[in-house]
Amino acid sequence: MATYASLLALIDAAIEALLTGGASAYSIGSRSVTKIDLPALMEERRMLVRAVDRESGGTFRLAKIGRRR
Repeated sequence: MATYASLLALIDAAIEALLTGGASAYSIGSRSVTKIDLPALMEERRMLVRAVDRESGGTFRLAKIGRRR
């Protein structure tokens, strides 16, 4: 069975390939994603990042929000 970290690596590779024009479709586990489905890949990545964080004991994330001028 694939780990969350290995699935995250596959998702990252799929996103990179889509952004550089090197892919049109992917199958990861039981899910299939096509080139026009980048938002679905990004959402899957967000879920996998959270799962990897939970498995590794979590991390602290801080967002810096700036004011537009």
